[in-house]
Amino acid sequence: MAGRIRDEDVKAVRDASGVADVIGEHIQLRSAGGGNLKGLCPFHEEKSPSFNVTPARGLWHCFGCSEGGDVISFVMKLDHLSFNEAVEQLAKRSRIELRYAEGGYTKRTETSERARLLEAHRAAADFYREQLASPGARHGREFLTQRNFDATALERFGVGYAPAGWDVLVRHLRGRGFTDKELMTAGLASEGRRGPIDRFRDRLVWPIADLGGEVIGFGARRLNDDKDSPKYLNTPETPLYKKSSVLYGLDLARKDIAKLQRAVVVEGYTDVMACHLAGETTAIATCGTAFGEEHIKILRRLLADRNQYLGYEVVFTFDGDSAGQKAALRAFMEDQRWVTQTFVAVQPDGMDPCELRIARGDAAVSDLISARIPLFEFVIRSRLNEFNLETPEGRVRALRATAPIVASIHDPALRPEYGRRLAGWLGVDDDRIVAAEVRRAAPGRASSAAAPAPKTPTSGPRPEPSDSPARRQREALKIALQCPRLATPFFDELGEEEFTHAEYTAVRSAIAAAGGVAAAVEDPLRWLGEVTAVAADDSVRTLINRLAVEPPLVREPGKGRQAVDARYVLTVLTQVRIDAVERHRTSLFSRLKRLDPNVHAQEYLAASTELNEVAKYLAGLRGRVDQ
Repeated sequence: MAGRIRDEDVKAVRDASGVADVIGEHIQLRSAGGGNLKGLCPFHEEKSPSFNVTPARGLWHCFGCSEGGDVISFVMKLDHLSFNEAVEQLAKRSRIELRYAEGGYTKRTETSERARLLEAHRAAADFYREQLASPGARHGREFLTQRNFDATALERFGVGYAPAGWDVLVRHLRGRGFTDKELMTAGLASEGRRGPIDRFRDRLVWPIADLGGEVIGFGARRLNDDKDSPKYLNTPETPLYKKSSVLYGLDLARKDIAKLQRAVVVEGYTDVMACHLAGETTAIATCGTAFGEEHIKILRRLLADRNQYLGYEVVFTFDGDSAGQKAALRAFMEDQRWVTQTFVAVQPDGMDPCELRIARGDAAVSDLISARIPLFEFVIRSRLNEFNLETPEGRVRALRATAPIVASIHDPALRPEYGRRLAGWLGVDDDRIVAAEVRRAAPGRASSAAAPAPKTPTSGPRPEPSDSPARRQREALKIALQCPRLATPFFDELGEEEFTHAEYTAVRSAIAAAGGVAAAVEDPLRWLGEVTAVAADDSVRTLINRLAVEPPLVREPGKGRQAVDARYVLTVLTQVRIDAVERHRTSLFSRLKRLDPNVHAQEYLAASTELNEVAKYLAGLRGRVDQ
C-alpha cells in the first residue's frame, strides 16, 4: 500500500479544502451569525438545522447527533472512506500531489480502491464518449437526433455508446492498467463463460456522477430489439454506486436547486436532458429505482427543507397513466418526510418532457412545470376517478377511500382546506360530513395521546444557568479550543481542580496533555486534532468537538453577539479563577467557624491569616475584571 501521507501534505490539503465549500457541495448552508453557518445534518434525520460549520476554524459539528470534526472527517463519514482515501479525494479536488512516508506521489500505481474505481469510471466514460462517433454507433446517434439532442447537448451530458462486442471495454481498460478484479468490483464488467465481459453492450450510455462531479456509475438504454434484455440497465451496487441514494443529473442541478429552492423529479435520462435544455435546470431523475427515503434526504439537505412557509418546492412529473398514478401514490406515502411543498406536473396527453420538447419545443416543457398542481390534489383526484360519483353509493365509497388521504396530510392547516375541496369534488353540500369522516380516518387517533415524546440526542453536560460557575468553565474551554492565541498564557495557569464538572475536567486534562494552549500558536487546527486524539474516551472527544464550534456567549447590551476579544477572554478566565478561590474561601471560613480559638489557637490563627490573604487575592482578581 502507499502508506502514511506526509503530515505537511495533509495540512496542505486541509488548508486548501475550505470546510464550508466542501460541505456546501452536499447540503445547503445558511448564515447562523458570528461567521458560522448551519444546515440540515447529512448524518441523521431532522426537521430543524442543527448542523453547524465554523469556517474560521475549519470545523463542523451537529448539535443533534453530536458528530463533528474537520473537513477530512466530514468526507470520511459522508463517503465511508478511510483517512487516506478522504485526503486523496480532497487532494484531487484541490490538484495537490501527495507524498507518502515511504516516498513517491499519488500517481504511483498503488493507491486506494476508491481512487482506482473512480479512475476506471473516468476512463470508461471517456471511452464511451469516443465510441459515440464510431460507425457502429450510427443507430445510437439517430436515436438522439430524433429526440432533438445536438452535439453540444451530448457533450454537456457526456452521453456515450457502449459497443456491441463482448469485451471491447474490458480489453480497453486492461490496456490502461486496470485489473479484471477492479473492473468487476466497479460494475463495468460481468462474469462471462471465459472471463469478464462488458456489462453494457450496444447501448447508449449516460454517466452518473456524485455531487462532486465524479462518475460513479452508468445508465444504459438498449438500442436493439432483444426482448430478453432489459430496456434500461444500470450499474449494479458497488462500493461507489448505491442506487437508493443516486440521482441522475444532481451534479449539474445542485447549484440551481439550492439557488431556486426547487427540484424537478423526472423519470428518465432523456427527460433530464430535455428539461435542462429547455431552461428547467433543476431536473433530476432516479436511476432504476423508485424515488425513496434516501433521495428525499439528499434533496432536503440541498433545499435546506425546514420551513413549509418559505415556498420550497419539489415537482414530480409523472405519466398520466396508471403507472404514473402509482408512482404519485408512492411519492405521497413519502411526503410526510418533507416540510417542502410537493407538486405533480402531468401532461394531459401523457407525453413526458422529452416527447413534449420534440413535439412543441422548449416553452412547452416550462409550461408543464409551471402548471404543476399540489401532490395532495393529484392523489385525491386520481383516487376519486376510481368511483362512480353519479350515485350516492359511489360517493360514499369515494369519501371513505379518500378521507384517510386527507387525514394523513402532515400540515394541520392544510387538512381542513383539502377537506372542503374534497367535499366540492364529491358534490357533497355539507362540509361537516367530510370533516367528520376525515377525523375518523386520522392515523393513530386512539393512541396518539399516549405516545412517548421523542428522545433528543445529547452529548456532554446540559446547558447550565447563564450565571453559573459551570457555564463559565464551559465558556473558558470554548475560548481555549477556539481562540488559543488569545487564551495564552492565562488558560494554562488554570488547574484541572478549578473545573468542577467531570466532563470539563476531562477536557482540561486533554488540553494539558496536548501541551496546553501555548502549543497551539503555530497550527491551531492541528493542535485541536491532538487534543481530540489524547482525550480519555469518545464522549470526551465528542464534547471537545462540540465546544470547538459552539458560539461563545459574549454579548454587548443592546448590540447582540460580539466578537471574542482579549478583554472578554481575560474576563472569563479570571472569573473561573475567582469561582475556584471563592470555593476555597468558603471552605476556609467554614473550617474557621468550627474551630475554638481557645482550644486550637495556633490552627485558628493560621486559618484566619490564610482567609485574609485569600480575601486580598480575590480583591485583586475582581479588580482585574472590573478595569
